[in-house]
Amino acid sequence: MEEIDLKKAIREIPDFPKKGILFYDITTLLRDAKAFQRTIDIFGNRYVDKNIDAILAIDARGFIIGSALAYKLGKGIVLVRKTGKLPYKTLKASYKLEYGVDEVEMHKDAVKKGDRILIVDDLLATGGTAAAAIELVKKSGGKVIECAFVIELLGLKGRDKIKPYPVFSLIQYK
Repeated sequence: MEEIDLKKAIREIPDFPKKGILFYDITTLLRDAKAFQRTIDIFGNRYVDKNIDAILAIDARGFIIGSALAYKLGKGIVLVRKTGKLPYKTLKASYKLEYGVDEVEMHKDAVKKGDRILIVDDLLATGGTAAAAIELVKKSGGKVIECAFVIELLGLKGRDKIKPYPVFSLIQYK
């Protein structure tokens, strides 16, 4: 298999969304067919034998990665969205932001008691959103198998917020 440098497929945008932030844009990775395929293949190979019942994907880029992975593994997908975006009865979980609190939700019946869930998103930064997703799985009686990310920003220590759950990331930045 051809070796693909996934880091080179990611565009770096300085001062976005605000001055001093370096934004890692995966839309360029998604546009590069070989890089996108390689990303999903790596995740697929990792999870093919993990006895996962469903993929839980976090709004919005997590939906792209999660959907492709769910298809590859032959699994269903559970969506976690910002509050007010899902049409049925929901469970909610909140998490802290730099200046306040935000909330995510999922359908109340999306995860069944005992379901083995893989949480997927594009980026692990501070870990707040992933921690909220874990809380939603736990409220439903499901079990988080692992949290998987395309990118992890190591300096923000997001892993610490989601301990003791295992984390896998394809690309790490300091």
